[in-house]
Amino acid sequence: MIGRALGAAAALLAAGGAGWVLTAPEPLPAAMASGPPGDPGRGALVFAAAGCASCHVAPEAEIGEAPLLSGGRAFASPFGTFRAPNISPSPQGVGDWTDAEIMGAVMRGVSPTGAHYYPALPFTAYAKADPQDMRDLVAHLRTLPPSSVESRPHDVPFPFSIRRGIGLWKRLNPGEDWVVAGDLSEAAMRGRYIAEALSHCGECHTPRGALGGLDHARWLSGAPNPSGEGRIPDITPAGLDWSESDIAYYLETGFTPDFDTAGAEMAMVVSELAKLPAEDRTAIAAYLKSVPPVE
Repeated sequence: MIGRALGAAAALLAAGGAGWVLTAPEPLPAAMASGPPGDPGRGALVFAAAGCASCHVAPEAEIGEAPLLSGGRAFASPFGTFRAPNISPSPQGVGDWTDAEIMGAVMRGVSPTGAHYYPALPFTAYAKADPQDMRDLVAHLRTLPPSSVESRPHDVPFPFSIRRGIGLWKRLNPGEDWVVAGDLSEAAMRGRYIAEALSHCGECHTPRGALGGLDHARWLSGAPNPSGEGRIPDITPAGLDWSESDIAYYLETGFTPDFDTAGAEMAMVVSELAKLPAEDRTAIAAYLKSVPPVE
């Protein structure tokens, strides 16, 4: 009996140890954080492409030219309600963080204290980003106005409140590989980089599995609106028959070929994408036309 009890205890310890290893945060490699200093001018374009202000300005606030990233917007999900934090360059935001710590949060979903961030932060998309673009992004963040607003906590019930478990989620949902592979034109490859790595279009336009991971087999084919109102559209060639020039014009102006306009969150996305060079919006359009259609 004693031998069996000891064996069971050893098995439990081994399982617990394995689980601890499998759920451990993986910090950003130091080599990725090092390199040429960030350029805030280039970082402003990365910031716009990534739509950072769309999530991190206060609810109902205007983005403007120098947005106040005080956070507070609520994002409902089947796993709880997540609230965007203050990421302004203040002590209440990320002002006291090192550049490497900000990059680790964005690209690996790991906090300066080594805790997991929830994937409401699309770190699986940013994991594909060029580290220099991320250094430029950080340099731009440092130029924005500080906010003294404290970040509000998420409202996430048990067991999702156990952040350690996110380590296993990360292993099940790696983000380093491109979703759309194959022989793409130079423009489509640029568009893929913007759409998959920076603008994280899939976060809204792709359906999710039971654990909240993106279903890559139905990439950009539309998804339920987390707010419960309507559905986010299919933007594969099966659901979006606009020409490349129509798509590029929409991403600049918000006007559709049917004389409708972008609304709600998409209006904020368009307002930021309009700040990019015209060739980047054309590249996104070329990419969308290269995505496999999902009926």
